[in-house]
Amino acid sequence: MSANPSPSLSALTQSIAATAPMDIIFIEGFTGSTVIGIHESELHEPQPLRVDLHAGLPRSRACDTDRIGDTIDYSVVRERLHKLFAQHRVQLLEALAEAIAEMLVCEFGAQWVRVVVAKPKKFNDLDAVGVAIERRPGDFDAAPLRQRGSRVLSLIGEGMVPGR
Repeated sequence: MSANPSPSLSALTQSIAATAPMDIIFIEGFTGSTVIGIHESELHEPQPLRVDLHAGLPRSRACDTDRIGDTIDYSVVRERLHKLFAQHRVQLLEALAEAIAEMLVCEFGAQWVRVVVAKPKKFNDLDAVGVAIERRPGDFDAAPLRQRGSRVLSLIGEGMVPGR
């Protein structure tokens, strides 16, 4: 056995994917208000948050086709962020950043994301506090998504079966 075992094909593929050129679609300075936090003073009134996100696609087809359908439409991402701010039920910025990252990967097909979520007015003597995360598709478990989907189909199916 050699002292330097060769890397597995999967490891090589991941290494190549990690270094492949990416087109980065970004939104910087998205601001919105939402109820988030763990302290009593944060649990009742919305507070401002700032989000910066970068979503990578391997050389987007839009470079050749000039069609918005071949890339990530940042106007749609912006709309989804507003909806997420209105509907989420998380307390920590980490969990909100994770939800944003999962949305970008699972709904928009990003192959890499960096999400920064900040509370710009948390403390008077600081510009902001927050969290930055990076994720790739393999970081999200598809099983819960499949289970939710099959449960929805099951419920729809129950109403469609004659005699029930």
